[in-house]
Amino acid sequence: MSHWIILPILLPLAAAVLLLAGTPLGLSFKRRVGLAATVLLLPVALKLLAIASGGDVQVYALGDWPAPVGIVLMLDRLSAMMLVLTSVLALASLLYAVSGSDALGRNFHALFQLQLMGINGAFLTGDIFNLFVFFEILLLASYGLLMHGGGAPRARAGLAYVVLNLIGSSVFLVGLGLLYGTLGTLNMADMALQVRLAPADDIPLIRTAATLLLVVFGLKAAMLPLFFWLPRAYGAASAPVAALFAIMTKVGIYAIVRTYNLGFSPEAEALAGITEPWLLPLALLTLALGAFGALAAQRLVTLAAYLVIVSIGTLLAVLSQFDQGATAAALYYLPHSTFATAALFLLADQIARRRAAGDGLYPASPMQRELVPGVLFFVAAMAVAGMPPLSGFLGKMMMLQSVRALDGAAWIWGTVLVSSLLGVLALARAGSLLFWKTEGAAPPASDARLCGRGEAAGLFVLIAAPVLMALFAGPLSDFTQDVAAQLHAPYDYVYDVLGAPAAVLYGPEGK
Repeated sequence: MSHWIILPILLPLAAAVLLLAGTPLGLSFKRRVGLAATVLLLPVALKLLAIASGGDVQVYALGDWPAPVGIVLMLDRLSAMMLVLTSVLALASLLYAVSGSDALGRNFHALFQLQLMGINGAFLTGDIFNLFVFFEILLLASYGLLMHGGGAPRARAGLAYVVLNLIGSSVFLVGLGLLYGTLGTLNMADMALQVRLAPADDIPLIRTAATLLLVVFGLKAAMLPLFFWLPRAYGAASAPVAALFAIMTKVGIYAIVRTYNLGFSPEAEALAGITEPWLLPLALLTLALGAFGALAAQRLVTLAAYLVIVSIGTLLAVLSQFDQGATAAALYYLPHSTFATAALFLLADQIARRRAAGDGLYPASPMQRELVPGVLFFVAAMAVAGMPPLSGFLGKMMMLQSVRALDGAAWIWGTVLVSSLLGVLALARAGSLLFWKTEGAAPPASDARLCGRGEAAGLFVLIAAPVLMALFAGPLSDFTQDVAAQLHAPYDYVYDVLGAPAAVLYGPEGK
């Protein structure tokens, strides 16, 4: 049992406690502690990735209590990949924030670390109740981060965000109660066994609970019809907070992938049809409406928020097939979409500072020092739209190829291609209005620095990520194939958690 597994939870928790205790020491102290903890999180995540790459599922039993009685953390290739993604995104976002926007509120750094604790915990937990716990931690921290800096728009967006997520949390608890009452366990590996052993009278309750959890995870992922909170919330948040929030919807997607490939495995006949009638149509509608929202956006930050929804719909449409090849392709696209949309949020902030009209998508006077943001916007737009030769194009091609022979392929191909065209048009429109269709006199030259060193570093990390993912597409694609293979063979996961009982029920060949 490696103690490295618990560090992505303990490290941000310890940093948050230290930051709260050191509030009187000032902003400089908070920045040093926050940066140190976030920088340390990256090598920890890389170490865990190296451990998980061997293919064995690592079990960490808290208090040495065995599952399913005790609390366990689980590390496999998927959770390790998500930890690395989170740590890189968090570092880029925090580097951008320490150039000044973190000073708008006194507890920014503590909330930032608690957010990381909740996200990392959700990726590592081995039971569905603690998934609820970590969801609540990251949501509580996100409430504070969303309100960071104050103002009426953030208050209005925060109120809708809080109310909707409180309703989601209540539904989550109802689903957990139904599951525990029927299965007697909330450990995901044990659920995979108990679902197969459940008497026929309990199947309707289990199916109801599984459906309720799909609704909750769909809310967290911002899937139709529960996505209307996202554009307002992300559009109101400060730039580094919106960039960090780009990973939050992926937590919902992760929960769907993990839960419905393990605890509610498609192989379980009793749960057949839970996702099939709903997930693909809703994902395609999410994708389509997100693309139309991007085309109609009146601010660049709103456009970026709708492009997050587009990426969610694209991922869920492919993942809804529960096919190993499709999952591998989607897992390559997932980090790309996270980095690209996060970069667009930061660019929106940079552009807003240089224009009298902010990031509004209408003609205005020319912006100050437009060359660098113009080039960066062009690269980010290519990445988000999925244009060659960047990783977005490769990811979309992999996904489309992977579903070609599956049911629903025609709908997925048609919707993804049309939505991609609408995304290109939306980004082209935005670039034209921001950089070309100017009117009025240019603003006077300013000696003030428009982009701090930390902001430049954070932007560079996020802009460089899609480029590097394209350069190393072969090894990354091979890795996501390994991730998908492990995810779609849950026997090893169940056996590593529970031991002999898994072999008794699944049989000697793990079936």
